[in-house]
Amino acid sequence: MAAPYSMDLRKRVMKAWDASGDADEIAATFAVSRAWVHRLAQRQRETGSIAPRPHMKFRSRVLAGQAERLKALINARPDATLAELRDALPTTAALSTLWLEIDRLGLTFKKNGTRRRTAATGCRRRSATVGRNDAAPRCGAVRVR
Repeated sequence: MAAPYSMDLRKRVMKAWDASGDADEIAATFAVSRAWVHRLAQRQRETGSIAPRPHMKFRSRVLAGQAERLKALINARPDATLAELRDALPTTAALSTLWLEIDRLGLTFKKNGTRRRTAATGCRRRSATVGRNDAAPRCGAVRVR
């Protein structure tokens, strides 16, 4: 972010504004924008000051300082939902905020090797052709001989 204009420049611009009132001429003389000259005059008119406004400090993160606890909770219960994790933390953060913090920590949700597919591995889809014999069993079907 650019630094605000100096108080010396502000005073000179306001002195020229009081003398002529022509924003285009003042802007060209001091190499500033015409809009800034108008805003400066408006600021003096409304507040009585031409000093720059103080810089605003951005809010800190809602989950700041809770990264280690969040990691520990996820390692203890990897199958916990975001709502359960939020309830375990002393926060009222939104679920999306919690998800962003988990993403910042580099934690991912990957499938593990113990999960199985829902269908048996040798199953094939039965085609819709007419007159086909049932040489291959259908998934879940039991063949009686």
